[in-house]
Amino acid sequence: MSELGVSERKACRTLGQHRSTQRKRPKTPDDEAILTADIIALASQYGRYGYRRITAMLRSAGWLVNKKRVERIWRREGLKVPVKQPKRGRLWLNDGSCIRLRPERPNHVWSYDFVADRTHDGKAFRMLCIIDEFSRECLAIKVARKLKATDVIEALCDLFILRGIPAHIRSDNGPEFVAEALREWIAAVGAKTAYIEPGSPWENGYCESFNGKLRDELLNGEIFYTLKEAQIVIENWRRHYNTVRPHSSLGYRPPAPEAQIWPATKMIKNADSKITSNRTTQWEPLKIRWPTQSTGQVANDLGAEDATRNSSSGPAGSVKNRIRIA
Repeated sequence: MSELGVSERKACRTLGQHRSTQRKRPKTPDDEAILTADIIALASQYGRYGYRRITAMLRSAGWLVNKKRVERIWRREGLKVPVKQPKRGRLWLNDGSCIRLRPERPNHVWSYDFVADRTHDGKAFRMLCIIDEFSRECLAIKVARKLKATDVIEALCDLFILRGIPAHIRSDNGPEFVAEALREWIAAVGAKTAYIEPGSPWENGYCESFNGKLRDELLNGEIFYTLKEAQIVIENWRRHYNTVRPHSSLGYRPPAPEAQIWPATKMIKNADSKITSNRTTQWEPLKIRWPTQSTGQVANDLGAEDATRNSSSGPAGSVKNRIRIA
């Protein structure tokens, strides 16, 4: 304004701004630097997370912050924003697709699929990923050089013992999944198979989405020198995925958070809110005081009470008549 020699009122009218925008000084919150450091630390640790998932992790850590503030700091610091996937049309043709058969409860629909990768020496290994589509929990990831139909049966057998038998198991038409031995075994235990249309991996959308997260967040950033190292690292990531990682479709909560054990020792406070002593909570069984009279004496007392009521109120006052009237 001083360079052009115009007034503040005229400059704001020309630019379409309110005059208060030229006078209000922005105030930086006191915790801006600490919050920025935490956001950068989480973004460095979880490189493929966006600002929404980082916001959920900050809230779980105790921060009272909304996603708009995190997004502002995210863009100011030049952090990566995940690229949106392009839209594409989908054709739901088979009855085993995730649209025709939707999960309604835990253990309703499981799905499994294979993911392949290589160790540092160039040797390939495979991963069998099994998830619960309703809770989004990854039930198991079996890692081996070769996985056949018998290995799939072994992995499912362990899960059936621990978690029960699901109603449906969704998969593609791979040779391991359509094997006669596997199909007969699944039918024998009481579950049903749900195969997707050949060449349509989007019909197994829950498992394909999990496979994409596994490859994007772990496999693309890790070098496995041995098969044992791959098994340990992948299992640790699976536990982190189930218990810590916020899931967007679950309201940014983890699929299966760990339960906290309630402390046995409790602090007891008096009326003045001062801690007086510590004690260990002990649960005692409920004690029921039974009557000390004998069975015959109790029966005689009840008979005498009924006789007194009958004499005072007539036939309508007897116990039998009262029941009939009720």
